[in-house]
Amino acid sequence: MSTELHWRKLSSEYLVKDEWATLRVDSCRMPNGKIIEPYYVLEYPNWVNAVALTEDNEVIMVRQYRHGAEQTMLEIVGGVIDATDSSPEETARRELLEETGYEFTSIEPTVTLYPNPSTSSNKVYSFLARGGKKVQGQVLDHSEEILVELISLDELKKLLLDNKIPQAMHASAIFYALLKLGKL
Repeated sequence: MSTELHWRKLSSEYLVKDEWATLRVDSCRMPNGKIIEPYYVLEYPNWVNAVALTEDNEVIMVRQYRHGAEQTMLEIVGGVIDATDSSPEETARRELLEETGYEFTSIEPTVTLYPNPSTSSNKVYSFLARGGKKVQGQVLDHSEEILVELISLDELKKLLLDNKIPQAMHASAIFYALLKLGKL
């Protein structure tokens, strides 16, 4: 068996190209010569999320309906990096302001992960935001209905450890933020 594991892309065709998702079908050759076709890849835009703390060290959470899971979930703030954003940090600040109305004195990266690297091309950049102060009301997208909730860091830790944060990328971000804060 070869130690080189990289597949060679022989051909690629787009089946769906949309603002939120693009579906590509590839034909690939494995190092051992096997041809894999069709191999489907979802090209999503990159995302951000943030564990956000107020000036009083309360955690800002959002509750919203998630149609893919057909459930209302308690989550941290997150969103898509769009063409107008200059960096993942700028996107995180924008999403925090739009979804919660809070601005932050500091924001630092905690982890960058691939949500599903076997079939998706995107990354998620996670942040820890501190010193949040309410400066405006929410400015939501047409498809968003979001309730903002404040909880303690101890409550957040309990939710994580009790498996009450079902969104995998948010659970990961919370884990790394709690680690950075010395709570794990």
